[in-house]
Amino acid sequence: MRRMNRKQYSYHGVVEAGETEEAQKLRFQVELEFVQCLANPNYINFLAQRGFFTKDTFINYLKYLQYWKEPDYAKYLKYPMCLYYLDLLQYESFRKEVVNSQCCKFIDDQMILHWQHYTRKRMKLMETGVSQQGTHTPNSQTSSVIALPQPSATPSPATNMINGFNQGQKV
Repeated sequence: MRRMNRKQYSYHGVVEAGETEEAQKLRFQVELEFVQCLANPNYINFLAQRGFFTKDTFINYLKYLQYWKEPDYAKYLKYPMCLYYLDLLQYESFRKEVVNSQCCKFIDDQMILHWQHYTRKRMKLMETGVSQQGTHTPNSQTSSVIALPQPSATPSPATNMINGFNQGQKV
């Protein structure tokens, strides 16, 4: 599939011609806000329950929004998790499952648990990195690096559930 970016593609299938700079700024802000709303599983559930994910126009809009994954646009995102959900929304099976409130509650709970434990683990690693940094000689020209947590080899239950929707799909 050809890579689409904001300038080449519109979710209506037609490139917006003659858009003023003011209109471009407004569209940028609206699309940025919408993409970041996708980081909230409850909002995704809201959209699903109102039938947005059954409309071809809306699905095309979600495809169009993939340009936010490009570094030139991603740097404006405050909630990068929204890009992961944007990817998942490309799959019909995920769109069907998020209609269920319990599914979205589970995803939300797992996301909160990840944040809680990730922060604690990261703080421990940073503390051990700082204590190890103190053991270096002051005249040393080498710099010490604080190790950041790496993804675990075994995925969490939420990852298993979410990735279960992508079985058979090549990434």
